Amino acid sequence: MSSGPSDRRTPSGVYAVRFPRLWRPTWAEIDLPAMRRNLKRLKAVARVPILFVVKADGYGHGAVRVAQAALGVDGVMGLGVSSVEEGAVLREAGIKAPILILGSLYPFESTLAAVHYRLTPTVASLEGARRIHLAARGLRGSDRSLLPLSCHLKIDTGMGRVGVRWPAGREVVEYLLRSSGVRLEGLYTHLACAEDSPSFTKRQLSLFSRAVGEAESLGARLKWRHAANSAGTLLWPESRWDLVRPGLAAYGLWEGFEPVLSLKTRVVFLKNVPAGTVLGYGGLFRTRRASRIATLPVGYGDGLPRVLSTGRRAGGVLVRGRRCPFAGAISMDMAMVDVTGVAGVSVGDEAVVIGRSGSEEQTARGIAAAAGTIPYEIVTGITARVPRVYAP
Repeated sequence: MSSGPSDRRTPSGVYAVRFPRLWRPTWAEIDLPAMRRNLKRLKAVARVPILFVVKADGYGHGAVRVAQAALGVDGVMGLGVSSVEEGAVLREAGIKAPILILGSLYPFESTLAAVHYRLTPTVASLEGARRIHLAARGLRGSDRSLLPLSCHLKIDTGMGRVGVRWPAGREVVEYLLRSSGVRLEGLYTHLACAEDSPSFTKRQLSLFSRAVGEAESLGARLKWRHAANSAGTLLWPESRWDLVRPGLAAYGLWEGFEPVLSLKTRVVFLKNVPAGTVLGYGGLFRTRRASRIATLPVGYGDGLPRVLSTGRRAGGVLVRGRRCPFAGAISMDMAMVDVTGVAGVSVGDEAVVIGRSGSEEQTARGIAAAAGTIPYEIVTGITARVPRVYAP
C-alpha cells in the first residue's frame, strides 16, 4: 500500500531534501495544468498582459514551481512578489522574467538588495524615490550595466496601506523624472473592494485615472499602468489598463475557475467506541452513539483550522466520497473523524481535506466560509511541512 501519492511525482517541501518519498501520508497536490488554463482564461478576458502574483510562496502552492509553469503561458509577462526575499528565491531558481516587488522597501539596504537581484521596486513615497536615486548614483562607478533602475510608483486611492496620495504624488513623479539613472516605468494602485463596493471602486479608479493623466502631463512615459487584481480583471474592464495582477482566480479560488490545490491525507488508525466516549483535547466532544473513529495525520500544525473542530463552524473531510465530521478538537498533528456511516473504511484510505472524492467536493472557499475567513488564509496557511506534489 502506498503511503502517499505516486513516487513518479517528486514531492517538494521541507522534508523533500532528505526523503525521496512521503512517510507521513499528508500532502498537497498542485494541478499546474489547471492553473495554466485559469491564466489563459484570464488573459482572454483581460486582453492585456498578466503580472502573475506569487506572494506568500505562490499562495501556498509553491512559488518557484507555479512561477515556472505560469511563465510558459502566452501573455504572462512577469511576476509579483511582496519582498526582496521572495524575489531572490525566484532569481536563485533561475527565473529571469521581470519581478515587481509590490511591497514598500525599507531600509535603504533592501533597495540595494533589490537592485542586486534585478528586481523592480515599488516607490511609495518621496523618501522611497530618494533611496532608489541613491542606489542609482552608487552604480555609476561600479556596474553601469544595471542602469537605469526601473521602478513603479504606487498611488494610494483608498486601500490605505502603502502608497502616495494624489496630488501629493506629483512631487514624487517630478523627483523621479529628474533623477538620472532612474526610470519611472509604471504607475499603479490597488483596489480594496472591487467585488462588493461599486461606488468605492469607481472612486478609486477615478482617482487613479487622474493620477495617470497628470503624471503623463508632467512628462512620465509610463510603460505599465495597472490597477486590476482578480476582481478588477473580471468585474471592472476599466481597471485593466496595460496589465492585470491576478492571484485569487489564477489559483482557482474564485467562483467558476478550476481549483489548483488539493490537500489530502490517509487514515492511519481506526477504533470502535461506545456511545458516550469522550474524544480529544478538553473533552469537548462526546459520541452520541456507538461509533467508528478514524485518526488522520493532519492538524493545525499543517494549516487545518482548529475552529472547524466542533460547534457551529464544525467541518470535516471526505472519505470514500462521503462527508465525515471531525470528532473532537483538531490537534497540532492529528485529527479524528467519524466514519461510522461509511462502509468498508480501512487504514490507508485517502481522506480529502480540500479537493474531490467521488461526486463530492470540498473547496478552500467552502472551508474559509466555515472558518469565518477568506480562501487566501486557508491555502497560505498550509505549512511548509506539507510536501507539495506537482502534476505537470
